[in-house]
Amino acid sequence: MLVPKLEKQIGIEIYATHSLGIGGVIRQHIEDFVVEEVLVDGSKAEVSSSLVSHRTLGCTNLRNHYLLCMLVKRNWDTLSAVKAVADQLDISMGRIHICGIKDAKAVTAQHITIEGISIEDIEKVHVKDINLRPVGYFRNKLSSYYLLGNSFKIFIKSIAHPESAIRKRLAQTCDELDSIGGTPNFFGHQRFGTTRPITHLVGKAVVERNFRKAAMLFLAKPSPHEHPDSRQAREELQATHDFRKALSRFPKQLRYERLMIEHLAEKPDDYVGAFRKLPIKLRELFPQACQSYLFNRFLSKRIANRLPLCRAEVGDYAVNMDRSGLPMVTMQKMSNADTVLEINKAIEAGKMRLALPLVGFRQRSSQGAQGEIERQILEEERVSPENFKINAMPEISLEGELRTIIAQLSNFSLSEIGNDLANPSKHNAKVSFTLHRSSYATIILRELMKPRNPLKSGF
Repeated sequence: MLVPKLEKQIGIEIYATHSLGIGGVIRQHIEDFVVEEVLVDGSKAEVSSSLVSHRTLGCTNLRNHYLLCMLVKRNWDTLSAVKAVADQLDISMGRIHICGIKDAKAVTAQHITIEGISIEDIEKVHVKDINLRPVGYFRNKLSSYYLLGNSFKIFIKSIAHPESAIRKRLAQTCDELDSIGGTPNFFGHQRFGTTRPITHLVGKAVVERNFRKAAMLFLAKPSPHEHPDSRQAREELQATHDFRKALSRFPKQLRYERLMIEHLAEKPDDYVGAFRKLPIKLRELFPQACQSYLFNRFLSKRIANRLPLCRAEVGDYAVNMDRSGLPMVTMQKMSNADTVLEINKAIEAGKMRLALPLVGFRQRSSQGAQGEIERQILEEERVSPENFKINAMPEISLEGELRTIIAQLSNFSLSEIGNDLANPSKHNAKVSFTLHRSSYATIILRELMKPRNPLKSGF
């Protein structure tokens, strides 16, 4: 089955299932894509819940504690939403902590902690399409350690098939995914940017130590799918390299680009300094996206070579799973001729899961057939693990780790199929499911829908 060119650009080169997709479109309206965060203790951030009663969570003294809130946002990317809240509270972004980044083109609910802020201070926050609900005081700042996963409720609209075909195709796809233990744990489209998928290209230039190239990719590589004003501003900067002129040309909404351009207008050769004008979370995304692209290619090639996804071969990594189903990536084994049977028994029992490397300067490659795949791809991409030690910006260096091959799909349901009100000859389908942290709903949806054009299909 043909994979769209856009997906190949981000390293996703294959489908795991052979069933026909249902087609359709996601995100026709922002409310069609709802994400609700779930913490490891079972706490769920709900979009529609009323104000949560205030409580103190393991704290008796309000000094130096963190205020836990639910952040509900509509059509905001997470970092911009955090910045907007920080501005309203007149604090730095560094005092706001999150478990994970949520979809931008969606309605999402997540937990955040804010350092040194009272419940009464939250009344100062008034931002369109952002709702901040205080929960209580918490002893620690939030991090990914506290995140279990996310619950999704998604409307797929404009489906051209009859109800019977929709049900049949969804059932066939789910059966295939169930047979391999879940869905391939590719990094999803939003990791790279769908309208302008360049994050991994910027990251590759960064790990190559070519900061000028990285900056110009981020600032000046245009996309035919972005707003014409943005595209024109990038094209002009690409042609002239005139940063002072670019300040008057770049639209105000390109806030991060403007931060870098303001610096380069004063110091035209200080590309590292320009990157340091960006929030650390955004800077980290660049080499992480390069890592993600390589992982996608490793996994694509494994599937194409028909290596198993839920059974170890000699040279494969496997990681332990905790009771909640989360991988413990530091508890790992590489299978050899003596251990492969034992590891496969543990995988069958749900105690272990196969994993691939996220390339970094401390992470060893796989061995055996999978190791050969990784060696060939790194050679093609002209990247080595040592490249991820970035001396000019050590704060974004990456040691590397392991990532599971399969993402477990939980609580999948098709709750309704109905007529598309905007196009009565077509249908809508509402699906819901839960994924553990670091897995992407769009990867499930691409298997269900098999979109010919991910952009037009809302990815």
